[in-house]
Amino acid sequence: MEPNQTQIQVNTKTSAKDFFINLGTIVALGTIVFNLIALLFTVINKAYPLVTGYGYYSSSNYSISFPVATLIIFSPIYILLMWLLEKSYVMVPEKRNLSVRKWLTYITLFLAGLAIAGDLVTILYYFIDGQELTTGFILKIIVVLIIALAIFLYYIFDSMGRSNSKFRKIWIGIFCVIVLGSIIWGFSVLGSPRTQQLLKYDEQKVNDLQNLNNQVQNYYQVHGSMPNSLSDLSNGYNYIVVSQDPQTKNSYEYNLIGQSAKAYSLCAMFNKASSSQGGATSYPIYNGDASWTHPAGHYCFTESIPVSQYKTAPPVQVQLLN
Repeated sequence: MEPNQTQIQVNTKTSAKDFFINLGTIVALGTIVFNLIALLFTVINKAYPLVTGYGYYSSSNYSISFPVATLIIFSPIYILLMWLLEKSYVMVPEKRNLSVRKWLTYITLFLAGLAIAGDLVTILYYFIDGQELTTGFILKIIVVLIIALAIFLYYIFDSMGRSNSKFRKIWIGIFCVIVLGSIIWGFSVLGSPRTQQLLKYDEQKVNDLQNLNNQVQNYYQVHGSMPNSLSDLSNGYNYIVVSQDPQTKNSYEYNLIGQSAKAYSLCAMFNKASSSQGGATSYPIYNGDASWTHPAGHYCFTESIPVSQYKTAPPVQVQLLN
């Protein structure tokens, strides 16, 4: 028995459930795409770093924690919503023609088209401007182009009514492979969560030693002499000086060097070598002219009070007797 016109109108009427499932699918897809690109760009930046004149880097610049966490949560949500859509299409085929579905599809196509156009404009600009196309830059262009084209082509076929259950299953399979492969590549380049934790410990230790170095120099400016120990830095002040390793809970080492007592060392135990030492840590970090690169293991940074800050004794007053 053929459905009458009233039944078709009821079936194609947009319900709250239909609206939020379709909207949730597009939002989940957009969130996944944004964080997938962020993950891949971070990995590319680490694998093919730009050579610039700037030396201030931090391991947090290469963190993949947030995009990976977002992909792990939102990917199953997207797959679930796609499954619910497929189930509703099987039960009520007329729902493929819902107006809300068409609107959201065309919005997705519009955004994907903008991404592709912007990608091509960037490539052409760099070519015309005569700028160097580095490996990292080219890989980023390829990443954006492939992702945008995949989404664009899928929703073009879907809007034309050429997609079916098998086509959508293939799309979900490709989607899972891309997301899972990107996460695995990210961990292979930047290390496991445990490695990321160790790198953050090293970054915090370098930051603590830099602060201690500033406090030592401030102490000399105020007192005209060097502190005998790190505990001297907080004496007479209202602030707390962090002098304890956050990982080992041991005190950082401070030692005076030489007879002048204006040179000193600050030491800590590091988990990984910094990048300039051939290791995995993502900096050198620089503070002024002092490099804070380090190997793995126990290492001491040698610092000194700048000559321009030396305290000189006041001139001796000579009183002439009449």
